[in-house]
Amino acid sequence: MELQVGDRITDETGEWEVIRQPYSTAEGRIVHARVQRINEPASWEIRSWDASKRISVGRGDGEVTERT
Repeated sequence: MELQVGDRITDETGEWEVIRQPYSTAEGRIVHARVQRINEPASWEIRSWDASKRISVGRGDGEVTERT
């Protein structure tokens, strides 16, 4: 998974922005990232994803891609 600081992720709970460098655990199989709701700095949380699954990610340049 190639998440970067500034990437935007949308799911059923809203739109989130990656605010810290993502990291992996379980020999690279799980990716964790600190995210916050757009324009709500107090709403941060740590989200986790299976590194082999695809998620829809928007970049700061407006590009939306599927990341693995």
